[in-house]
Amino acid sequence: MDVNTSTNQSDCPEVMVPFPIFFGIGVGSLAENLLVVVAVIRNRNLHSPMYCFICSLAAFNTIASLSKTCENTMIVLAHNGHLNKTSSSVMKLDDVVDSLLCMSFVGSISSFMAIAVDRYITIFHALQYHNIMTMRRAGAILGVIWTTCGVCSVLMVQFFTSKFIMTCFIVFFFVSLVIICFLYVYMFMLARSHARKIAALPSGGGGRKCRHQRWRGSMRGALTLTILFGTFVVCWAPFFLHLTIMMVCPKNPYCECYRSLFQLHVVLMMSHALIDPAIYAFRSTELRHTFRKMLLCSEWRQCS
Repeated sequence: MDVNTSTNQSDCPEVMVPFPIFFGIGVGSLAENLLVVVAVIRNRNLHSPMYCFICSLAAFNTIASLSKTCENTMIVLAHNGHLNKTSSSVMKLDDVVDSLLCMSFVGSISSFMAIAVDRYITIFHALQYHNIMTMRRAGAILGVIWTTCGVCSVLMVQFFTSKFIMTCFIVFFFVSLVIICFLYVYMFMLARSHARKIAALPSGGGGRKCRHQRWRGSMRGALTLTILFGTFVVCWAPFFLHLTIMMVCPKNPYCECYRSLFQLHVVLMMSHALIDPAIYAFRSTELRHTFRKMLLCSEWRQCS
């Protein structure tokens, strides 16, 4: 999917990023996200709906890393004359790579939505949480997400040259941002109200302390996911602004100056998959301990 193919008619030269940077980011993010997936699978303490959704997000990040690394490798091979870009097999492979990239994006947004809903239930329906969000329901949600993403990615790649499809792609991004932002703002406003109610409870007794600790733990999880979502917006927004500019002002010199930074936008987009695991490790003590055990090859002991 080449979204930067028009002739540059501005005075701004296209910024080129060396292939080793693309390759390094791709390999590093692939290793990190695979580590997250393996950690969640191995540690039974992480077998909860929230970590299932985080694991799904890491899997979509892994797909994004694989697809962009493969695409950049193909570009280098083509530039060096080792690959014929016009051959049918190469074009089919490029379609597969583009399909996987679209799938990873739609899947990431959908996973963030699922995580946001899970955090909302955890904070404001704590007593009914295990009845509402069971592992079976979490699995069903993930099944719907992955199936929908697969279908959408094929449709997007097959009809991406259509302005209608590109418009839908852009609208989906911004509408999703608005929905998730609204949910997080609403969540933190209710959290503030709940905090005041907890503070108004009579002092003394373990009930208030236990409720306060549980509330703080839930809010810490919500804050972690807010950081993840903010990182996602920062890393992906320039790319979607690029797509928007392609539709709104494809020949304007000022717009083309922004488009000349396309490869930097791609690097930023790929960096999202590299940053996420670092946020997991920094914010989650359990996941950090699991990483340490895996990396140091220490004896695996299940926590009671």
